Amino acid sequence: MTLLEKAHELGEMIQESPEMQALKAAEAAQESDTNAQELLKEFNLKRMNLVRDMQAEKITREEATKKNSEAFSEMVEKSETIKAYVEAKKDFDAVVQQINGIINFYITGQDPNCTHDCSTCGGCH
Repeated sequence: MTLLEKAHELGEMIQESPEMQALKAAEAAQESDTNAQELLKEFNLKRMNLVRDMQAEKITREEATKKNSEAFSEMVEKSETIKAYVEAKKDFDAVVQQINGIINFYITGQDPNCTHDCSTCGGCH
């Protein structure tokens, strides 16, 4: 098998993974949930207003970041559908990050999770 064929195989395996399937299901549920869609519209409007206020120097970047985080948390608390999507996205992103770390290790020889303190793991090999 060539390198590109292996890359295609990996892509297919990622598509078929439980994490990707859960993410697709959560995304479909979120798209069909009118309450979730309304909450997302409200959140996006708040974000646009925060950007506008920050550009007009009415608030600092830190204030905008804090208010954005609060608005996001509030939105997630109001919808189990959005909460399920956020969790599925976190799980999928974690798998992708692990895959990227493994690939990076074989390219560079460096483990991105290595603390260089051998007491934190079972060893390099």
